[in-house]
Amino acid sequence: MTMAASSFDRIVANRRRRNRKHVLVIAVLLLLVLAIFAVALSLGQSFTPPGEVIRVLLGENVPGAAFTIGQLRLPRAVISVLAGLSFGLGGVAFQVMLRNPLASPDIIGISSGASAAAVFAIVVLSLKGPIVSIVAVVAGLGVALLVYGLSYRNGVSGTRLILVGIGVSAMLESVIAYILSQAPAWSLQEAVRWLTGSVNGAQLAQAAPLVLALLAFGGLLLSRARDLEALRLGDDTAAALGVGVSRTRAIVIVAAVGLIASATAVTGPIAFVAFLSGPIAARIVGNNGPVLVVAALVGVVLVFGGDYVGQFLLPSRYPVGIVTGALGAPYLIFLIVRVNRTGGSP
Repeated sequence: MTMAASSFDRIVANRRRRNRKHVLVIAVLLLLVLAIFAVALSLGQSFTPPGEVIRVLLGENVPGAAFTIGQLRLPRAVISVLAGLSFGLGGVAFQVMLRNPLASPDIIGISSGASAAAVFAIVVLSLKGPIVSIVAVVAGLGVALLVYGLSYRNGVSGTRLILVGIGVSAMLESVIAYILSQAPAWSLQEAVRWLTGSVNGAQLAQAAPLVLALLAFGGLLLSRARDLEALRLGDDTAAALGVGVSRTRAIVIVAAVGLIASATAVTGPIAFVAFLSGPIAARIVGNNGPVLVVAALVGVVLVFGGDYVGQFLLPSRYPVGIVTGALGAPYLIFLIVRVNRTGGSP
C-alpha cells in the first residue's frame, strides 16, 4: 500500500510539474506577443513614444500619431494577431487529427483552393473587397470536401489524404498560373499581392469576420481537444474510448478549414504558418501538452514577427508571406527527407 501511494504521489507531482511548465510556456508566448505588439505600434519608419500610443488607443486625437497608429500600425497589428491565431490553430488541428506533420492546409490544397478562387474573382470577374473573401472561404471549404471525398476508402488514411491533397494542390496551382498569364496589368498586381500573403493595407473592418471565425470555429476546435488527443492513438483506440471518430473528423475538418479559409481570405495564403506552428508547439510542450493553444500563439509570433522582419529588418521591404516561406521551405525539405529515411513515419 505504501509503494502504491508513493507511486501515485509521484504521478501527481509529475503531472503538476508538467502543468506548471505548460502554463509557463503559454505565459511566455503571450508576453512575447504583447512585446511584439508594443514594438510594432511604437517603432516603424519613425518612433512614437509609448505615451502617445496609449493616448491614441484610448481614443484621443494626437496630431500625427493618430493617423500613424490608428490607420496604419494598429490595423496591421490586429490583423496579424488574428490571422496568426487562425493559421496556427487550423493547421495543427489537421496535423493532430491525421497524426502527420505533413497534413497541413499549405500542403493538401486548401490554401491553393482559396487562392485559385480569389485570383479568379479578382482577374476574371473583376471583384473586389469582401466578396473576394467570401469566394475564397467557400472555395477552401469545397476543396477540403473534395480532397476528403477522393481520399475516403473505408475511412480516411492520413497518407492517402496528403497524397490526394498534393495532387489537387498541383492542379490548382496550374489554374492560378494560367489565370495570371492571361491577366491584364491592372488586375495582375492586385492578384499577385494577394497570392504573396501580406497584411499590407490591413483595415480594422477586416477584423470582424476573423474574430467571428475564431469564436465559432476556434471555439469548436478547442471544445474537441480531448477527442483530438484520442485520435492520436488511432481510430480503433479512440472509438474504444468513446470518441465518435467520423463525427469528430467531420467537425474538425469544417472548423479547421473555416479558420484557414477565413484568414486566407483577408491576408492571402501566408506561406507555411499553418505548417510550422504545430511542430514548433509540439517541440515546446510535447505531444501531450496543450498543443492547440500553443500552436495558435506560435502562429501569431510567426505572422507578427515575420511581418515586422520583412518590413524593417531586411535591406528591402518584403511581405510576410515571403519571410515565412523562407522559414518553412527548408523545414518541409527536412521533413520529407526524414519521412523517406524512416520509411514513412514522420
